[in-house]
Amino acid sequence: MEAMLAGKTGVIFGVANKRSLAWGCARSLAEAGMRLAVTYANERLEKSVRELAAELPGAIVLPCDVTKPEQIDGVIEGLRGAFGGLDTVVHAIAYAKREELEGDFFNTSKDGYMLAHEVSVYSLTEIARKVLPLMEGREGSIVTLTYIGGERVVKNYNIMGIAKAALEASVRYLAADLGPRGIRVNAISAGPIRTLSAAGVSGFSQMLDHIAETAPLRRNVTPEEVGDTCLFLCGAQSRGITGSTVYVDAGYHVMGV
Repeated sequence: MEAMLAGKTGVIFGVANKRSLAWGCARSLAEAGMRLAVTYANERLEKSVRELAAELPGAIVLPCDVTKPEQIDGVIEGLRGAFGGLDTVVHAIAYAKREELEGDFFNTSKDGYMLAHEVSVYSLTEIARKVLPLMEGREGSIVTLTYIGGERVVKNYNIMGIAKAALEASVRYLAADLGPRGIRVNAISAGPIRTLSAAGVSGFSQMLDHIAETAPLRRNVTPEEVGDTCLFLCGAQSRGITGSTVYVDAGYHVMGV
């Protein structure tokens, strides 16, 4: 297990704290031997991200607000200087204004709609385009995180559901474009987990209870389980998989009424 990804390099966009799904992915990849870079979105998160990165052997830390193209460019240059090439990208970035996550969806503001898509969706395409020179021909993998709210109506998810639907479509189109260049693109649809972003969803505790009562495994999932699925999608074991959404939700997605 320790040597499975030895000699491989990756970057994790979206680490916020030790409960974040991005951190679950980072830990699983690092434990398998991958050398990582992690990014932080703003100064408020920098201290906690640097403290976490200190637990990852040889990790580097870079600032990246994805609404600022020059910061994405800075990450690419940092990766080129530190790693030379790149094998893995984990895109774990999502944001919507808190007020857009409640009430009627049709009241979503244009600014809120565009911001959610810029951060949560377009950033994947922009990052993929800019990392291409570092990844091409290395049999690499790009993994993003989605949620079942992109397929079904989830109360108080609103604009994020629309954004996740667009994100999953982006995965399919990117997979078609990047496959001939030796890069796979997949998504993980994780069940609800208490993270910083989940704090903005009203009624989240009731959602967790419902999943635990309804899902085939009769429980919620953990960041570690998401991280281990990310490890699978970034390793040779999944070399024939691209353009797919893999569910890590205790089986909830198969249930009907």
